[in-house]
Amino acid sequence: MRLVIERGELLRALGHVTSVVERRTTIPILSNVLLVAREGTLEFKATDLEREVIESVAADVQQPGAVTVPAHMLHDIVRKLPDGSQVDIRRDAEKERLTLTAGQARFALQTLPAEDFPDIGIGEMGQEFELAAQDLKRLIDKTRFAISTEETRYYLNGIYFHTAQSDGETRLRAVATDGHRLAQVELPLPGGAEGMPGVIIPRKTVHELNRLIEDSAAGVKVAVSPAKVRFEIGSVTLTSKLIDGTFPDYGRVIPQGNDKEMTVSNAEFISAVDRVSTIASERGKAVKLNIQPDKLVLSVNNPEGGSATEEIGVEYDAQPLEIGFNAKYLLDIASQLEGERACFKLADPGSPTMVNDPSDEAALYVLMPMRV
Repeated sequence: MRLVIERGELLRALGHVTSVVERRTTIPILSNVLLVAREGTLEFKATDLEREVIESVAADVQQPGAVTVPAHMLHDIVRKLPDGSQVDIRRDAEKERLTLTAGQARFALQTLPAEDFPDIGIGEMGQEFELAAQDLKRLIDKTRFAISTEETRYYLNGIYFHTAQSDGETRLRAVATDGHRLAQVELPLPGGAEGMPGVIIPRKTVHELNRLIEDSAAGVKVAVSPAKVRFEIGSVTLTSKLIDGTFPDYGRVIPQGNDKEMTVSNAEFISAVDRVSTIASERGKAVKLNIQPDKLVLSVNNPEGGSATEEIGVEYDAQPLEIGFNAKYLLDIASQLEGERACFKLADPGSPTMVNDPSDEAALYVLMPMRV
């Protein structure tokens, strides 16, 4: 195996694939990246047995071949090479070494056989469709903050992607919840997604996917099977196992009869919550909302740290209501709203509250109250 590749191309591809490589693993080959040199291209593959990332870049391949080398070490070496340098890579099969040469710098890395590298991407995927990168990013951005980190409720440790009926139309919907808050966002059903199985995409995969589509303007090809999901983003392919569990019937916690409606300037609300919560204790970040016609008083009382109140104007014409929420959860939800106004639909101090942006009917949030 022998090839020459530009340092920037090599670094970019390694940056994409090494993020799934665990720094500590009991299986040595999982610390490695698989390099496969073919005519005109160098393919990179990395996996943690749950996720797999593959990327191909252009390279001047003089002798095809395949080998695995320590992923993070290779990434660190390439990161420290001079910008614009040409990297000569060749494998010495006798010494089981891979040598990298750039200018006067030369490195020799230990290798493991390419044929021992695991492949989780094989198998039929079934359902395939395409999404705009920004549409997929929106589904992720507006829901991932609500993913549960509680390992015992593993079926909540991801985003539930599925088709759902909304206003007589079938739509693609993403839902995440941790039992304290729920985020639901939907968009028109892409062609080819009809009848797709509901799948729970794990938290790590969600974060990896979000990173990969960060600067992509192209479409994302999605392939789904009951056990795996695959995303093709330009030259990068991310394959992941799905969470093997049943997502709860989240529709039961979305309130239908909340008849008290408060509309407030979202920017004012975020600033006020942020200010008064400064005084809250780390253990109980509760903020009390005292809602009256045309005004909202936010207050925090911390026996150890003091108290804070702030009053802002709102649109509200129902019975006065006092209700408490976790300040961080309030800010998480309010920061997802893109419009100038936030609409709160409330029932009583013990029932869940629905929050949405009046200018965006495709997203809604539910927040459980706290005792204050």
